Amino acid sequence: MTQLPRKKQSPCSEPRVTLKTIADHLGLTPGTVSAALNNSPAARSIPQHTKNRIIEAAQALNYRPNFFARTLRLRRTYTIGVIAEEIGDAYGAMVISGIEEYLRKNNYFFLTVIHRHDPKLLQTYAQMLLTRGVEGFITTDTSLSEKLALPTVAVAGHHRVEGVTNIVLDHKRAAHLALEHLKNLGHKNIAFIKGQVLSSDSSVRWNAICEVARELNIRVRPELTIQLEGTDSTPGIGYPFAKELLARKHPFTALFAYNDISAIGSLWAIHEAGLRVPEDISVVGFDDTPGAAFANPPLTTVRQPLLRMGQIAAQTVVDLIEERGEYVPEIAIEPELVVRESTGPAPLQH
Repeated sequence: MTQLPRKKQSPCSEPRVTLKTIADHLGLTPGTVSAALNNSPAARSIPQHTKNRIIEAAQALNYRPNFFARTLRLRRTYTIGVIAEEIGDAYGAMVISGIEEYLRKNNYFFLTVIHRHDPKLLQTYAQMLLTRGVEGFITTDTSLSEKLALPTVAVAGHHRVEGVTNIVLDHKRAAHLALEHLKNLGHKNIAFIKGQVLSSDSSVRWNAICEVARELNIRVRPELTIQLEGTDSTPGIGYPFAKELLARKHPFTALFAYNDISAIGSLWAIHEAGLRVPEDISVVGFDDTPGAAFANPPLTTVRQPLLRMGQIAAQTVVDLIEERGEYVPEIAIEPELVVRESTGPAPLQH
């Protein structure tokens, strides 16, 4: 029998750090090290100072766990299914970035599917993820109508579904921040761009705007209100609708758009009409996506901490899987108004 030549180890390669390496380094057993690093039930009997020593040694020695071996040994996949409306838009990208950051640091993988608000796709993809062994779900901008078979956290889901934790923005507070800002600047004739019907935030946000407008004695006029349509995830989504508002010839001094991309598209339409922002029309967006600060002019917007919302969603679903946390139906997130150069005092009426 011919013996295959042994593969030579590169002189630059470092020996692989294993659980036994860490155990020998600390004078512990590999089983103790494994329990601490995997946070298994056996870790409960390990003193906290010993756990800290193990974690510090693993970091110092640059230990990288063998996920495949861990999966086989524990009969787990350490995988989360992420169900998103779209992955290319700034909103979804930031939420998913937060999810990825938390899961990566906690040695979890995730699989992402995109449903574009197609109910059939949503059902099919959820089932596909189940067959691939995911241990929990995170949804973004997805309206669930029934509980999924595993721990589930919904970012901007809104519909109360038993067993699903909703991470939601305080939309009434958000509307109050934006409208009070415009009112304090002297704006009375305010135009509104509503979100698409299929977007899970649309109705909740619009209802909050109408409620706050009544409280602040701001009139919401049908002729100054328009609804987005389509699935474009670029600023082009807002351009034609702002253009139509301007074409109606009902003057307005401020525009509150559904999101940042529609607000930035509106800036184009306003400039094209020969008007100035904010001297003639102030513009407020929503989300504070990365492009908002680089719009022309930089966009005043209601910030929702999208990256943090993704991190919270990931932490919540992992805690449920690991039985470290209890189910809660809702986690509320506070908005913040970011004032930039797209808003200013209302022009004097002649």
